[in-house]
Amino acid sequence: MKRVVITGMGIYSCIGKSLAEVRESLRAGKSGIGIDPARAAHGYRSPLTGIVEPPKLKGVLDRRLRVGLAEEGEYAYAATVEAFREAGIDAAYLEENEAGILYGNDSSAKAVIEANNVVMEKKDTTLLGSGAIFQSMNSTVTMNLSTIFKLRGVNMTISAACASGSHAIGLGYLFIRHGLQELVLCGGAQETNLYSMGSFDALSAFSTRVDDPARASRPFDAGRDGLVPSGGAASLVLEEYEHARRRGARVLAEVVGYGFSSNGKQISQPSDEGCEIAMSRALADAGVAASAIDYVNAHATSTPQGDMFEAIALDRLFGDSRPLISSTKSMTGHECWMAGASEVLYSILMMRDSFVAPNINFERPDDYSRKLNIATETVEKEINLLLSNSFGFGGTNSALVIRKIQ
Repeated sequence: MKRVVITGMGIYSCIGKSLAEVRESLRAGKSGIGIDPARAAHGYRSPLTGIVEPPKLKGVLDRRLRVGLAEEGEYAYAATVEAFREAGIDAAYLEENEAGILYGNDSSAKAVIEANNVVMEKKDTTLLGSGAIFQSMNSTVTMNLSTIFKLRGVNMTISAACASGSHAIGLGYLFIRHGLQELVLCGGAQETNLYSMGSFDALSAFSTRVDDPARASRPFDAGRDGLVPSGGAASLVLEEYEHARRRGARVLAEVVGYGFSSNGKQISQPSDEGCEIAMSRALADAGVAASAIDYVNAHATSTPQGDMFEAIALDRLFGDSRPLISSTKSMTGHECWMAGASEVLYSILMMRDSFVAPNINFERPDDYSRKLNIATETVEKEINLLLSNSFGFGGTNSALVIRKIQ
């Protein structure tokens, strides 16, 4: 089996629009949550969201290429530019070598709704413009990035709810491990417009702690009252180890384990068993014991049931070894289709700089979280092995084990 390493990363999120900005936010425990007045006007019960400024691509990207990019595609483009730059990959390399793309995305609501509004008003589909179809498909990110960057390898969108970004990395790992590709761009993107989260708001899934937005996302805390939606994009360059060495690339970390499962139960019901199976498979694939894990970036979204079931699974799997645990969603909110990719990126930044970012707003444990070793403030710690969890509606579960490069 081939070794799979990460040689480049890029991020565009509510806690920073570059690796350097995000690293500082993670270390400081800085929240990116705010209030969107347009959501309240639109009928949302909660106006809370991660605040993500749209990228300014005019003058950067040709109009013919911009016209097909949906909001989440713009975020993904910005993140990918940074990831390729960090990996030392330029246009000449991509022209001469095959590179693939596996990216997580599970909606393109704004493009669909705005196109429908035009047709409803004008009664003429020809007024939609050439970019409408390419913005509205779930595969909008992969079809646009593969065109912009001239990627000629595997080209697929992974649509798996809030585990999409994690599964994209896991599948990229498998493609490279089995010799099917040498380099794959993996990641996840999430739109943040007011159309994208109305159905979640309708389920009363969101926090309504509007008096103090920075304290609204409270993973594992007994006083949590729901998640806070967020978004952006995270891109990671996965590469076969010897291929990376031959081209002199700097190696950031190694992907050593991928685990997955499906709960097979009620469509929105989390499962401690499903969580544990995915984590156990990832550890087995990596060939490491649970006691070897130094840090867990938990999925914990700040919902009463989801956090509870994950805490049960974490306690059962890790027991007395008690690795440090935090949910970076306490700062970012729930980045949904992007989260599985961004949280691997956040964790690798911590691994690189030997610290664990805090689970902010964790003030009072409940009966389940009190059994876990949750980092309530920034902890200086060497991280050699980490586990990142991602779970989604429909019972899809993904877990990844990342190793500091040896």
